[in-house]
Amino acid sequence: MRFVDNQKIVRQIRCLLTAMASKVHAKRRNTFCDTPRISFIHSPALDLPYLPTEIWLMILREATTMNSDPLDISLGLSFLETPCEVADYHASMKIKRDLSLVSKAWNRYLQEYLYEFVWISRASQAKALALTLLTQFIEGKPSSGHYIRRLHMETPVLMRCATDDIRTILDYAPHLVIYSDHHSVRCTRYSEFIDVRCSPEQMVSVLANSNSKLRRLSLTNYSDDPFPKHVSPLLRRTAANLEYLELSSSSIPLVSGHLFASKSPIVSLPVLQSLKLTLDNTTFAVLAAWDMPNLRNVSVVSSDFGYAGPGFAYFFAAHGKKLHQLELGHSSSLVVEHYLSLRPRPVQQIPLAEWCPNLKEFICSADAEWNWQNPDWIAPHVLLPGHKSLEFIGIRDIDKRLMDDASAFPADVGDDAPFFPLVEQISSLLFNNAFPSLRYIRDLSRASHSMRGGQRPETRILKFWAKILARCGERQVWLEDFRGVNITVRDLKRVGLGGGAGSLV
Repeated sequence: MRFVDNQKIVRQIRCLLTAMASKVHAKRRNTFCDTPRISFIHSPALDLPYLPTEIWLMILREATTMNSDPLDISLGLSFLETPCEVADYHASMKIKRDLSLVSKAWNRYLQEYLYEFVWISRASQAKALALTLLTQFIEGKPSSGHYIRRLHMETPVLMRCATDDIRTILDYAPHLVIYSDHHSVRCTRYSEFIDVRCSPEQMVSVLANSNSKLRRLSLTNYSDDPFPKHVSPLLRRTAANLEYLELSSSSIPLVSGHLFASKSPIVSLPVLQSLKLTLDNTTFAVLAAWDMPNLRNVSVVSSDFGYAGPGFAYFFAAHGKKLHQLELGHSSSLVVEHYLSLRPRPVQQIPLAEWCPNLKEFICSADAEWNWQNPDWIAPHVLLPGHKSLEFIGIRDIDKRLMDDASAFPADVGDDAPFFPLVEQISSLLFNNAFPSLRYIRDLSRASHSMRGGQRPETRILKFWAKILARCGERQVWLEDFRGVNITVRDLKRVGLGGGAGSLV
């Protein structure tokens, strides 16, 4: 009887709870129905954390790009291009470093961009990079050296890099496209203390691995042996892609050019377009026999003033007809002083114009010497007094020449008399008999552009350029700055030239 009563009580309680629940849910439904629904608006900003990796890489690439792409080989084939400066590199690296500290994901994405271009300006940086690559190898982590595409070494003499550090970096950087060594490796001349891995032959051979994709190569020879002795095997293995080659030497070999050239192997560089040489007469004789069918641009600074030697003549007799652009790095004054010291003095003039009949562009220094044999005009360079097809002349170091000439008269900043020799030198380029096809003269100095267009330029600087501009206008020749932009009278007036430019000529 008690069990039946309990079941009855349970049924009553269940019915009561059900009734209460139905009333409560009904009130809730009515409340929700009375309230208007707010539609959800999707914002694209909510998707940013979930962008694909490829999109993030593109965004970070645009955020860290430099004004001129340091990995673009085509920008550096002409010697007229302004090279990347260390200040631009440091500014770019600061942006990359700051972005890499935002999050772990960004740090991972930016590893490629942090290491793709490495500029070493002192020995401690090379040691730090070598230690990083070794530590990653020991700990079994992915090597950052696989990201290195360009390695540029340009250090002061007392801060040159250790050979073992550079060798370590090269061992862990198999995908190099650009390698530049500008007298920045510290080499010992005592063979008993040299690591076998760091000998000149081994240092060069490590660049020529089976998967080498080198397209731009700048090498310095630190040994007393002639350059091609250990460079020729490297160039044979990297010749397929090499477009730019720069060779310099820290010493002058004592081997006869004729003897060594006859024993040296012939190297074929089928796609090489630009060649920069800071070498000796012996190596010029060797390079004369190399096969370079697409060679167009050559820059020469002979370390032994071997312009009058047979090696220089052999080289330009063999390759001069293909040249479109030529730069002679030694100033005319240095070459003339060297000629005066020779016993006996060379009598025959070097026929550079005949060796290079198709030359269109010529680059020289502003430090030219007044020719006492022909005092009415000053040639841009003693080796090229004239050329019938030359259309362009670029002049380097105008800023240095202006400062040196101005130092002779520091008091009167309005008198442009100290610049008279330079005005006559540039005006000599406009002689129709010397360069009948000339159309462009370019100031290749970035510092000179700042002197001319910066804040409060000196009046005599503006007067100097006004005279040059007026004489170029008479000859219908364009005057350009280092960027290739025309210099105009309006530009000079804008930066502070009060009267008309014509009245100052």
